[in-house]
Amino acid sequence: RVFQHTVCGILSPFHLFQPHHHQVIMLTISSAVLARALSRSRPAATKTTLRSMGMRPREVVDELPPNFTMDHIKPPPHGLGNPLEADEEPMAYKRNPVTSAHAIDLRGDGRVSVMDSAAFGPSGSVVHGRFGEISASAAQTIPLEYLALLRPASEGAAALREITEASKASTGTLLVYGASRPAGMAAVQLASTSGNAVVAIVDGQHSGNDEMVDIIKGLTAEPGTAVAEEYAICKANFRDLVELTMNGEDYTITDFDSEKFLSDFKKNLLDYAEYFPHDLPAAVDSEQLKFIGKEKDREHFRANMDAYLSQFTPSSPPIDQAKVDANFDIEQYEIFKKKFGIQTTAVISGDDSKANIDYFNPPEIVSNMSKQPETVEEDLATGGYPFEFSVKKPNPLITPSLKGGPLMGAIIEVTPELSTACEAVAAAKTLREKAEALQFLTIGQRNAHAAASSMVSLARKAGAPIRVVGGSLPGLDSIQEPGKGDVQTALEAMALGEDGSTRLNYFIQVYRASDFPVYEAYAVHRAKEPLSGPRQIVVTK
Repeated sequence: RVFQHTVCGILSPFHLFQPHHHQVIMLTISSAVLARALSRSRPAATKTTLRSMGMRPREVVDELPPNFTMDHIKPPPHGLGNPLEADEEPMAYKRNPVTSAHAIDLRGDGRVSVMDSAAFGPSGSVVHGRFGEISASAAQTIPLEYLALLRPASEGAAALREITEASKASTGTLLVYGASRPAGMAAVQLASTSGNAVVAIVDGQHSGNDEMVDIIKGLTAEPGTAVAEEYAICKANFRDLVELTMNGEDYTITDFDSEKFLSDFKKNLLDYAEYFPHDLPAAVDSEQLKFIGKEKDREHFRANMDAYLSQFTPSSPPIDQAKVDANFDIEQYEIFKKKFGIQTTAVISGDDSKANIDYFNPPEIVSNMSKQPETVEEDLATGGYPFEFSVKKPNPLITPSLKGGPLMGAIIEVTPELSTACEAVAAAKTLREKAEALQFLTIGQRNAHAAASSMVSLARKAGAPIRVVGGSLPGLDSIQEPGKGDVQTALEAMALGEDGSTRLNYFIQVYRASDFPVYEAYAVHRAKEPLSGPRQIVVTK
């Protein structure tokens, strides 16, 4: 009889007991036979066919109950088709609404200004601290932060209006000092968009910022430009720049001499023929034909070099100087120059009907023309190539010369450095005292005085009016208080057009004191620090 023993969950080998002899014999059974025996003793299991790539088996879906309808499916809490609103983050900070914007009063006590401020009023209007209520239609496309700078913008418009009236000229060349400051920037943009050529000077506070100088230059229309204060210190350079803007560039050639062009060409031709003689396989240095190598390679050196140099430009054929001087005149020179345009066109287009696109040797062409002069073909006489230089007559101007026109006047925005320098010089009586006053000023103050003096001297020499904005300077006229027309001009320039552009743009840094009240004091600190940066600081509450 056969018994099955289980020890610790492991099937032991089968034992065969023989009762007659009472002896136990151990039978060795292989693992394969044991596995088959165990599989037969187990109950049949349900077979499941698995798909490849380790995918899960397909589950059998039960049929829906007979009384089931779509009404049993409840919609999600946020509704069908509406985006799910996420729960608010409890630690998130909610910004407070902005109701007003304030500029920093750097001309007065250096605090957040109440007068230069704009606040939302009833029915969509804006109330300005200095100019009163601004209608909703006028302020609907203007940022609130821009309206805080309405006073300097109006001053720039007033200065431009007074200069236009005093000079009795609709357009011309305008000089502006302090072009990166609010009133000066407004004057630059309003004058440029009105058809004037503006030569702007970026004062020493921002002249070290190359990007800002380029931005101001981009705000001016051609032929206007902008320079740093350090450039205007040299009066001769600044004078030449202003005159060039007023009168335009002169492209007229005054020393046009056809015979000189021809003589220079003949001299260069003979030098070329001497340096690259006809016995050279190509127009290369003769040093390349010197043999430097082993003696066994000398025999085939020249043949190899001739084959290699055949891909380069050929050398010059013998040039008969007497025939060149006798037959190669201005007309032949003009025909020769035309051949370059024909050859270039043929190479680019691949048309070899008029020229050999695989071979072109100018010295050989001159040699043949000196032996047998050519006549001007009809297409060569009438045709032309863009930017081609003619040796017979000056070419007409291709690029028009833009002229700004006569000098209209100058606008100067007062800076701290310029104000200190002008007061010190004005307090001195004699020339020696003025020189001593300038000597004891800082470099920034001296530079501001020198740059502004360059502008003032040009305006006075031309008899043009000068207006000062943002304060007063000794001996110069300040603008009158901006009127309603100036304010309206500034508002229209600030308004956003249908194409998304405006005539008047500012670089503003906003400090939201409505969210963090400490920002108000910090904004004042940043606005009053030296070299505060080329931007206007606005505080919102």
